[in-house]
Amino acid sequence: MPASVILGAQWGDEGKGKITDLLSERADVVVRYQGGNNAGHTIVTEDQKFALSLIPSGVLYPTVTPVIGNGVVVDPKWLFEEMETLREKGIDPSRVKISNNAHLIMPYHRKLDAVIERYLGNSMIGTTKRGIGPAYTDKFSRSGIRIQDLFDEKIFLEKLTVALKNKNKQLVKIYNQLPLDFDAIADEYLGYADRLAPYVTDTSLLVWEALKEGKMVLFEGGQGTLLDIDHGTYPFVTSSNPTAGGAPVGIGIGPTMIDDVIGVAKAYISRVGTGPFPTEQINEIGDRLIEIGGEYGVVTGRRRRCGWLDMVALRYAARVNGLTEIALTKLDVLSHFDTIKIATAYEADGATFSEMPLQQRVLHECTPLYEEHEGWNEDITAVEHYEDLPELARRYVERIEELVDVPIKTVSVGPGRKATLTKS
Repeated sequence: MPASVILGAQWGDEGKGKITDLLSERADVVVRYQGGNNAGHTIVTEDQKFALSLIPSGVLYPTVTPVIGNGVVVDPKWLFEEMETLREKGIDPSRVKISNNAHLIMPYHRKLDAVIERYLGNSMIGTTKRGIGPAYTDKFSRSGIRIQDLFDEKIFLEKLTVALKNKNKQLVKIYNQLPLDFDAIADEYLGYADRLAPYVTDTSLLVWEALKEGKMVLFEGGQGTLLDIDHGTYPFVTSSNPTAGGAPVGIGIGPTMIDDVIGVAKAYISRVGTGPFPTEQINEIGDRLIEIGGEYGVVTGRRRRCGWLDMVALRYAARVNGLTEIALTKLDVLSHFDTIKIATAYEADGATFSEMPLQQRVLHECTPLYEEHEGWNEDITAVEHYEDLPELARRYVERIEELVDVPIKTVSVGPGRKATLTKS
């Protein structure tokens, strides 16, 4: 289909980068539509491993135009460092296009992100401290600075003067920090203008024209559904909309131009940072999932929390995104378990919840209701066809498909590109 959204159907870290990379081989344009350099995508090719956090995964294919949309917040320093890392690995990032309307992450955003988290203490959100939240705060309070502002020095300096006056008051009077230097910030960011100029364009028009010409466009979300600012486990969420509705807004096209929504889900579940997690396994099972699955954050290296697959959450993701299909990843990790569980509902206050509860308190206090499945105890990483998976592995996949009522069309059995099976 010409336009497909690929997004995380859990709390992020589902393997979206790998699925986007696989589909990018047939794509013309790959769009990142929200988030910033707080979202990491790991892609393993035949001979290299790439960890991308801002540039769309499609950059690895020379025929793809990678696009950073208006819904993304951009740290220019990080962007150029990521570009340089790609060059060192033989990938040309010169095809990257960036929206002129994307907002900038400024030094005061990073500083505030760090000090606010520290002052929250036990109530901290668990951010990456990259300035993403404060940058979105300024965007929605209409005091942000956009990439296009760098090309008009007068406007940029006026906006920076107002912003820094306010931010320095917060840093000094509320958080007891030293003020940031105006001249240093102005020189650094105005210095980015010439370097950014070749990449900046009207990305809304670019994508619209590509779709009108019948080209294949992939929209790549960062984070996951349960971290959505509106539909996630608030306040332990990100500051944007990684759900499917964020895609047309984050690039500037109409929702009728989207054809498919592909949800990526792990065969178990994980999350980074604080917040409710009903099926979390704070025990040997959780430790084994972490170690076998290599569950450490791409961006921060933080140890992820892991647990059994949660069908209440996955059904919710299918509903709010309108999923047309699911790509199931890391099935191979479960090959090491004699018994595998799936949470089909929650129990709390004498009530059973098969759908996401209305109150967050329930998520913190509920008891998951599990069904158990016999493990297949067989290495599946070399399997090349879905039909050749062990019967118990296929039963597990098909039970998930039955419970979520969305077809699973892709099953990943290892980190490499080739370790991906198509299910008819």
